[in-house]
Amino acid sequence: MSKEQSIIKHLAQSFKNKIYVGFMGIKIITLVLWVLLFIVKPTAAQNRDTLYNQLDSVLVTSRNIKTSQAKTPYVISSIDQNQIRETNARTTPEALQGVAGVFLQKTNHGGGSAFIRGLTGNQTLLVIDGIRLNNATYRYGPNQYLNTIDMFTLERVDVLKGIGAIEYGSDAMGGVINLTTKEVNTSGFKDFKLSNTSKFLSSQMEKTNRTEMSYAANNWSIIGGLSIKRYGDIVGGEGVGHQAPTGYREKNYNIKAKVKLSSSQEITFSTQNTIQRDIPIYHKIVLENFKINQVDKQVHNLNYLKYRYASKHKVISEILVTLSQQRSIENRSNQKNNTTLLRKERDTIHSTGLTAEIIVKPTKNWTSNTGIDIYSDLVNSNTTETNTSTTTQIQKRGLYPNGFIYNNNSLFNIHYINLGKLSVIAGIRYNFLNIRISDTTLGNVTLKPSALVTNFGVNYQLNKNNFIFGSISTGYRAPNIDDLGTLGIVDFRYEIPSYNLKPEKSKNIEIGYKYNAVKTNVTVSFFQMNLKDVIARIVNGQVINGYNVYTKKNIESSYIKGTEISVSHQINNHFDLQSNATYTYGQNVTKNEPMRRMPPFFGQNKLSWHSKNKTVAIRHQFAGKQTRLAKGDIDDNRIGALGTAQWNTIQIDASIRWKHLEINASAINILNQKYKTHGSGVYGMGRAFGISVNWKL
Repeated sequence: MSKEQSIIKHLAQSFKNKIYVGFMGIKIITLVLWVLLFIVKPTAAQNRDTLYNQLDSVLVTSRNIKTSQAKTPYVISSIDQNQIRETNARTTPEALQGVAGVFLQKTNHGGGSAFIRGLTGNQTLLVIDGIRLNNATYRYGPNQYLNTIDMFTLERVDVLKGIGAIEYGSDAMGGVINLTTKEVNTSGFKDFKLSNTSKFLSSQMEKTNRTEMSYAANNWSIIGGLSIKRYGDIVGGEGVGHQAPTGYREKNYNIKAKVKLSSSQEITFSTQNTIQRDIPIYHKIVLENFKINQVDKQVHNLNYLKYRYASKHKVISEILVTLSQQRSIENRSNQKNNTTLLRKERDTIHSTGLTAEIIVKPTKNWTSNTGIDIYSDLVNSNTTETNTSTTTQIQKRGLYPNGFIYNNNSLFNIHYINLGKLSVIAGIRYNFLNIRISDTTLGNVTLKPSALVTNFGVNYQLNKNNFIFGSISTGYRAPNIDDLGTLGIVDFRYEIPSYNLKPEKSKNIEIGYKYNAVKTNVTVSFFQMNLKDVIARIVNGQVINGYNVYTKKNIESSYIKGTEISVSHQINNHFDLQSNATYTYGQNVTKNEPMRRMPPFFGQNKLSWHSKNKTVAIRHQFAGKQTRLAKGDIDDNRIGALGTAQWNTIQIDASIRWKHLEINASAINILNQKYKTHGSGVYGMGRAFGISVNWKL
């Protein structure tokens, strides 16, 4: 070994040791601060210098508690409806592309799976209006379910990173995507509004129309709308051209009504519905010799009734009770070339939920949220195989056991404490499940796994603009039916059931710094997440229909470490600059290889000019190459042995607003870059032009 190599090795080991010492120091500091909570009197906050009485103007919501972005001990990224509209994004997943710490994978045009802290699929949690979207069939790895949420219905999206298990329960290992839908504020007079948005994308890649109406009176309000979307085949960048078939059709409709029962009580009713049809799985057709491989129909219905009681009473500040009902339908069909066997699968999931929570404020410095979450999923699954030459049909077991019941129940308690310069968040959740499987293949099975998780985070305000923070949080993912009972072809493998699984567990340690001023905001964080009892697929030595047969076991331990930086700066009255970058490094300790689908270094730079009614923005999105691959990545035909090349895209967005009219135009990927986000089955758009026209009455 050369002298230079020896020095580099020594420095690397020294850096690693310092990071370890730093993490251990954070553990000790947080333990001391926990003790201080019982020593420091809340009244001490009243005597602090008024210099530290600054509250960040940006508020984020976590389990119905609004907190200052600057004073949270975590990193939370947010976008609102205006930001979504200005980018001319096609779908909810694409609206998140460019958000700090979020990497987007697209298996097909109808998909869009967000990676947070290197995890996706059933290891991240989707929540809408406080209700879990993840159900018993959410699978490991990328999925399409975020794309069943109509972005036109959203008011705001908050992305919680590395946290959320205490607030929302199972699956929040990588984090939580918390979606909040629009509502109308009631007023003292009749107020009717009508709006319409039409969107078009060049090369027939999108034709969308959204009509929305709202009405507000003294004690009640209602808002609703209808979206009709036609997505054509994606035209890729240089040398790619038309990717056929990739287009599909979609329809969404929603209603949300709120009634004030009294000055302290209100109820909200909402129904949200999405129907998608004929969504091709492009890489299956192109790379795996399929004549047909598509989702014939994807349906998501959500209905809920929410009761809220709010008062200024010290003992009980708020009471919230939500009853919810969801139905998800997924119809799939596939047929290989030169065969007469057409296979059709149908999965239907009925989910019911009850959440109840009490928010108390014993002092003005202390808020506590205590509650229960109860969810129950009923899964029906079946398969029909048809000989297209003889038209004979055979009914078979579906991908999942028919009649599967998944009961997911939790108790939680969270505390938010403000001691002047010091802010503390701490919580605990106990989750217990009752899983009943009646399988025609393997018989009856009853499982009752459970998990206990905690978190503790502190944020300390050094002076007017500077904050440091640290947190230790644990998470888990209870095994679901996709883990326990899958039987059949999934992606490039054949899976068989496994009924002896226990929850996956995570521990996330994070330290960071925030600078919060009138014109400049900076956030830097360093994190390490340790995963254990990870459910992994293993080859059992069999081959069925040309596919290797896999089963699942809790056999792996892994870790993910990385850093994230986000900067925004107001240059002057007309120019703003925003930039973010994320690096994650994942290692499968058990297999001594990289973790699967780990995103490369990625981020976004954005320069905006704005006047009273005009905005122009230049966005540069980028990702480095990813050649650090697991064996599963190499075997995945969406990635392969060569990995994924680096890419850069540039987009220009412009908008102009009048009293009743708004026009947004975008020049997308103006350099016509050929690119594919890591793990995707379809290339991104090449050079394209989009426009949306919104008018209001």
